[in-house]
Amino acid sequence: MHVISLKALREFWQRRADAELSLRAWYKIVRQGRFSNLAELKQTFNTVDYVPVNLYVFSLGGNKYRLIAAIHFNAQRVYIRHVLTHQEYDRGDWKP
Repeated sequence: MHVISLKALREFWQRRADAELSLRAWYKIVRQGRFSNLAELKQTFNTVDYVPVNLYVFSLGGNKYRLIAAIHFNAQRVYIRHVLTHQEYDRGDWKP
């Protein structure tokens, strides 16, 4: 899949260095993968959840971080919308 964009991940791990390993691992797995739907995505990322505004939420870093992405399975593209701490995610400011 094509991930748009690594820059969002990099900016987050520059602020939170302990997130770098889990974000790099996520990026590598997604880039090398081909997923057709949520069920296939869950086979690799069992903590991913669908949010009914066409977004997917990944729990990363031992549940410390949330990566929110829009995924276009037909085009094999992942658009990173937000990378947040668990606390930032819980506030809900990311919701449309």
